[in-house]
Amino acid sequence: MDTRDCNTIAAWLAEAGLLGIRDEASLTQAFCERCVEAGLPLGKVFVMIDTLHPMYEARAYFWDEGPENPFREEEYVGSRDPEGTAQWSRSPFLQMLRRRETSLRCRLEHGETHGYSAIQELCDAGQTDYLAFVYRTRQAVRVEDVDAFYARFTTARPGGFSDVDVACLAQLTPHLGLAIRSAAQTRLTKTLAEAYLGRDAGRRVLSGAIRHDAVRRIRAVLWYSDITGYTHLSESVQADQLIPLINDYAEAVIGAVKSAGGDVLKLIGDGVLAMFTSSRPEHACRAAIDAEHDLRLRLGQLARRRKTEGLPVADIHLGLHAGDVFYGNIGTPDRLDFTVVGQAVNEVSRISDMCHSTGRNMLCSSEFADLLLGEERDKLVSVGRFALKGVGKAKELFTLDPSLAAAGTTPKKMTTSRRRASVARP
Repeated sequence: MDTRDCNTIAAWLAEAGLLGIRDEASLTQAFCERCVEAGLPLGKVFVMIDTLHPMYEARAYFWDEGPENPFREEEYVGSRDPEGTAQWSRSPFLQMLRRRETSLRCRLEHGETHGYSAIQELCDAGQTDYLAFVYRTRQAVRVEDVDAFYARFTTARPGGFSDVDVACLAQLTPHLGLAIRSAAQTRLTKTLAEAYLGRDAGRRVLSGAIRHDAVRRIRAVLWYSDITGYTHLSESVQADQLIPLINDYAEAVIGAVKSAGGDVLKLIGDGVLAMFTSSRPEHACRAAIDAEHDLRLRLGQLARRRKTEGLPVADIHLGLHAGDVFYGNIGTPDRLDFTVVGQAVNEVSRISDMCHSTGRNMLCSSEFADLLLGEERDKLVSVGRFALKGVGKAKELFTLDPSLAAAGTTPKKMTTSRRRASVARP
């Protein structure tokens, strides 16, 4: 690789980082391919960036010149994995951070490994030269808490990297780190927006729906659920068990809603407000019913696990309703909440509250029931008309036919998503 090729790749990385249309994996793979095309004799490439994520501490990408080792991505659980922590403690990258070194070279042909088993493995694999870089992205008091971008390049060419190769990699690696960090920040922004605002609301905010008056009227199916007997539970369970209990049941509810295509709008203590939308309202109602079926399965599995662990068990009561709501930014220009408001939101909360009075774990309004078709509508029975607090007119409420609920229903088959395996950091 000559200086002109090096500058061309650097310019490409800068443009890719500014445009933000590539993710970290495609950036890494394209970078390696461009370097090889320019004559850089790359053998194995590893890049990793620390990330802010509730489950993973870092993401890493592996490129290999051999077709037997395809490009792959891995996520590291870090300090929550004892084996991973021990492995990281022996990593040359950690030692570089401790010594505040930004680069490390080992001429593997000459037996240079500096005593690192990870470098020895590369030598045994036929690599002849090793070049590593570390760039800090966040300072911290403890080295173990420092965030950084890491890159490792090797070659199997006899004689190793040339001086020009080393100079080019030293020049290009910070550009690669900046482009990957930009992509990682974009991913992080999306993750946080969806985690705190909800899937649809997060996407809308990131698409520019941030004005104070960005509100629209929509027809939606609303879901409001609570932990049954939460007040008594909160007073009776041990203090250190309360939050895990709320989290367990929130995970069951949110998982069921999202799997059925719904959007979780707000967590209110132990309550969950969600909505289902579709150009055909009957499809949104069917999705909500699917989510309710799925929820009951999840609650059964959760109850069995918690009983086995000697933990308190709870149930969820649910209200379903259909109506017009205002969806968008609510609040002041400098403090907004992207959510739904309207009489229908108040009504679904009151419907959920009536579960206790009627002894049911699910109630739905006539507006919801009337949108269901065929067998799903036939499974509902009226429990009577009730005056709901804050609602002008009494409403007829429905629940699942007790005989069908006792016999059990067959929910729609769920589609499971492939989960990437998590491993320890090198």
